[in-house]
Amino acid sequence: MASDYHRGDMEIQEQVATYHLFVMLAKWGSLALAALLVFLVLVFCTPTGFFGSLIVGAVISVAGWFVLREHEGEAAH
Repeated sequence: MASDYHRGDMEIQEQVATYHLFVMLAKWGSLALAALLVFLVLVFCTPTGFFGSLIVGAVISVAGWFVLREHEGEAAH
């Protein structure tokens, strides 16, 4: 059984794809959760109001999208 193993011969494309999917979901899920939490805190804990809180949540979402999006050079890594 152990003699069947050859280091470096295993196909790992599925593991790589799963890892990239996990990282992508964690990254975008964290941004969505952060924007939602800021929106909810502003709505319920400050006199900002619904629309003011919505604007701040949207600004955080757009800024996060610019920071977290894939850049041209990163796709090759």
